[in-house]
Amino acid sequence: MKVAIILAEGYEEVEAVAPIDVLRRAGIDVLIAGLSKEPVASARNVRIVPDVSIDDLNPDELDLVILPGGAGGVEKLKQDPRVENLIKKMQEKKKLIGAICAAPTALAKFGTLEGKKATVYPALKDEIKPALYVDEKVVEDENVITSQGPGTALLFGLKLVERLLGKEKAKEIASRMLVEYE
Repeated sequence: MKVAIILAEGYEEVEAVAPIDVLRRAGIDVLIAGLSKEPVASARNVRIVPDVSIDDLNPDELDLVILPGGAGGVEKLKQDPRVENLIKKMQEKKKLIGAICAAPTALAKFGTLEGKKATVYPALKDEIKPALYVDEKVVEDENVITSQGPGTALLFGLKLVERLLGKEKAKEIASRMLVEYE
């Protein structure tokens, strides 16, 4: 299993690090990809050094791509044609795509949410149309998993583990992290 999370300057720390942590606890290889190989500053200036540049990612080798939220980061993701191209290739191959907080608005811009149920940070629900907004912490529809924000990041990560390795593995990780997960 190989997963990539794409960081752009202004990403939301919890929405990036919580899924990385949960997925790695499950033994999944997570690549942190930046729009370049330079350290990426978060919304609150936490800097993460990416493992790779987005240019190094091959959708044929990935099982899941994650877009974290953070308004500034999401705007940069939306404007980068490499991000759009990667997401569209993942969609064509019916591979998993995850987005949390404001990031589902990028999926909407790329056409990924058309005809799907999805969630987003509640104040942005009109920005994911034509998706059907669902007011739940984590929503999955076919190969797309969306979540609402920092407070839902652990559940989002656990749902991603469930989709990749099964419900029992997600429950095992949740139990060890003292997180309620059904």
